[in-house]
Amino acid sequence: MDVECLPALSGIRPRQRGGRRVQRKVHVRPACPARGERDHTGRARAGDLPELLPRTVALGVRRSETRAVTVQLDSALAADASVGLWLDPPVLPTKWLYDGRGSRLFDEITRLPEYYPTRRETSILTDRAGEIVAETESVMMVEFGSGTSTKTRLLLDAFSAAGRPFTYVPVDVSAPMLAESSAILARDYPTIEIRPVEADFTQPHLTLPHADGPRVAVFLGGTIGNFDDDDRGVFFTRVASALTPGDYFLLGADLIKDTGRLVAAYNDKAGVTADFNRNMIEVLRTGLGATGLYTDDFDHIARWNPVRHRIEMWLRARRPVHATFAALERDWDLAAGTEILTEISTKFELSALHEELASAGLAQVDTWTDPFGDFSLTLSRR
Repeated sequence: MDVECLPALSGIRPRQRGGRRVQRKVHVRPACPARGERDHTGRARAGDLPELLPRTVALGVRRSETRAVTVQLDSALAADASVGLWLDPPVLPTKWLYDGRGSRLFDEITRLPEYYPTRRETSILTDRAGEIVAETESVMMVEFGSGTSTKTRLLLDAFSAAGRPFTYVPVDVSAPMLAESSAILARDYPTIEIRPVEADFTQPHLTLPHADGPRVAVFLGGTIGNFDDDDRGVFFTRVASALTPGDYFLLGADLIKDTGRLVAAYNDKAGVTADFNRNMIEVLRTGLGATGLYTDDFDHIARWNPVRHRIEMWLRARRPVHATFAALERDWDLAAGTEILTEISTKFELSALHEELASAGLAQVDTWTDPFGDFSLTLSRR
């Protein structure tokens, strides 16, 4: 299968400080302002946007660091932008933070001292991967938003050690990332069948590959926090519907804690998260052929919303913005000080999370937390 590369990161207005060249993994859910805080008449819902059809990805494709300069219309990005940018306040789905550069930036974020979730979840998996394998006796693991992270490998190591035939199905929207990571895993785990699938797993009609035994669907990293409240319930229901009785769902979720620690995790001193957030502007510029749109026209804002129990990331215009989107054939004006919502990250109380899973038909089997009580892994059964 031919995989098209994203346009090059050219045309950025020169900055006073050195730009970072680093990238992150794919989170894929619309970020939504708090209910009751803004008027959202006519706002698009996930079901109104184009569905991305799943397809199998060849293992031999390598991601190129040098990308074509040609602007190619991304219909999904165009659909999201044509609705979200004209809302009050403007809203863009979180998934558009995760192009190639954004994915590398997030990988760097996970290693920052302020960003605890990755370390905490890894510690749980280090201690509990064997228990998960023994409890589920799964012959297939389907991972939503996949990669080659240590966390994925901890599970693959444990399943491989069980000594039975096993298949790993990484599911992601990024074909180049899937091809690259799957080739690496196929090399490192020759006894495991690697079956990558390119798909937007947040869309309707979620289906999972057939297996001759129990399957475990895995959603790690606290990515579930990127879902709005309503969409999270819809996603749980879709997962439950895609599973059959006896299948399992392993979910990583960040827990409510001190506000200062939460904000610091999304506003690090090194400014990596700020670069990651502003990269959304570059995705719009290159993906939609925008002129008059520059990353250094925006400030990164991270704040805690105590009503919704979530961190919100915004881009605030430093000055009036007038941009033209060739792909949309529209002009866009943004007043100085206006904020664009780019990401939400909900933090959970375990009891409430278990109730949400149960309402979708996913019964809790076990829950583990790290010694600090920062993060949780919940194993539920269909």
